[in-house]
Amino acid sequence: MKIETKIFGHRGYPAKIAENSLEGFEYALENGADGIEFDVHLTRDQFPVVMHDEKINRTTDGKGNIKDYTHEELQQFHLENGETIPDLKDVFELIEKHDALANLEFKTDKYEYRGIEEIVLNMAREYEFKHPLIYSSFNLQTMLRCLAIDKDLDCNWLVYRKIADPEKVVSDNGLSGIHPNEYHDFDGVQRIWTIDDEKEAKELMEKNVAGIFTNDFVKMNELRTRCEAERL
Repeated sequence: MKIETKIFGHRGYPAKIAENSLEGFEYALENGADGIEFDVHLTRDQFPVVMHDEKINRTTDGKGNIKDYTHEELQQFHLENGETIPDLKDVFELIEKHDALANLEFKTDKYEYRGIEEIVLNMAREYEFKHPLIYSSFNLQTMLRCLAIDKDLDCNWLVYRKIADPEKVVSDNGLSGIHPNEYHDFDGVQRIWTIDDEKEAKELMEKNVAGIFTNDFVKMNELRTRCEAERL
């Protein structure tokens, strides 16, 4: 019996390839991930770029905040695989070529990045994706601003903690679902992060959660195949 849980390459394929790199995204998209997840910030001159941290220190050979560099200045720094920090448009072009899901996280929980929602959504309209983009943020106001621009967007609130009444949160805010770091007992859409433990992943797959984000999509794909075989 088929398991409906979708497996997302969290920041691509960081178990093997530099996180949030075009190489990692392409590998995931061409080797069986149902989708990819990535993070977006704005440069000082308001170019959307893809990286997890607000600072470039951990994943590049540079230092400092993304927001303090212009787009051109950022190009001098490199990821561990030699790539420059990806532009959002480059990731969009890659997604457009594949029949896969994509989750874009607005990294606005520390810095608001004024205007990021409109900048990103306007750029997304220029592409013909096979599936609607999934949007998420720890900043609920970011999701509400996106929905104010287009109420039909697939917007999901990222949460670190247990929500007392997820149905009400989703309904009251016009959200599509939640992206929590632990399972919630409700019938709505939930995609859980970051799942690398096979026992935990199996339990979530058996509950048919909408999706899981993992650093090793290959391992999780193999697990899903085994779980489906057990259901026969």
